[in-house]
Amino acid sequence: MTRCNLCPRHCRLEEGQTGFCRARVCRGGRVLPKGYGKLTSLALDPIEKKPLARFCPGSRILSVGGFGCNMSCFFCQNAGISFCGEEDAPLRRMTPEELVSLADSLKPGGNIGLAFTYNEPLLNPEFVSDCADLLRPRGLKTVLVTNGCFCLDALGGLLAKTDALNVDLKGFTPAWYRRLGGDLETVKAFISAAAAVTHVEVTTLVVPGENDGADEIAALSAWLASLRPDIPLHLSRFFPRHKAQAYPATDPGTLKRLAQIARESLQYVYLGNL
Repeated sequence: MTRCNLCPRHCRLEEGQTGFCRARVCRGGRVLPKGYGKLTSLALDPIEKKPLARFCPGSRILSVGGFGCNMSCFFCQNAGISFCGEEDAPLRRMTPEELVSLADSLKPGGNIGLAFTYNEPLLNPEFVSDCADLLRPRGLKTVLVTNGCFCLDALGGLLAKTDALNVDLKGFTPAWYRRLGGDLETVKAFISAAAAVTHVEVTTLVVPGENDGADEIAALSAWLASLRPDIPLHLSRFFPRHKAQAYPATDPGTLKRLAQIARESLQYVYLGNL
């Protein structure tokens, strides 16, 4: 049995076995990525869609996705690729060199680099790192959109190679994170480490009746402010998806009320999906 050290699940895998995330496999006593250079999604997006509000505003970024996720959010907004494996997804294969060359060719259209997003990109840190090594010499940016539920010692120097991150902080209680298959303290440690070396923004998808309490958002905001009060927080409106079809969409008034609470601690609070 070989233990995967990438995230707090620490899957113990037999030879040839794939982890919970569907994206890493045990081969030759090592846990390796199944999705290296295999893309399910490719689009030139506004940087604000990541969302990043205070990083190169008005620019566009080539956004790529793979497959798999190490969490199990019942309200997942991208379940079509996050909950599938290699055999379930239509794939386009690209080497780091090919992908970075494509990003470079899109500079005239306003592209500033590559954003690894849509599913959980840090299940494939090897690919992200190899691309980042090629992007910087060309004057291109590396952006990550991640749940942040990863063990820092397994990521090596990847955070320092990243120009900006948006981290999905799904709430601020350990019980909520346990329901979603993650670990709050791991995510807090990830955000703290990232904020020390690069530009970080945070998104919280506000799910009605679950993580929409005033006290929870106040605590979340105060903690972010203890790192840096200028960390932007995006409070995003939930819509019924995946296994949360019975939930109502978040009331816009609730988002606005929570934003006012967050602004008591943070300089920059944005509303999303309105």
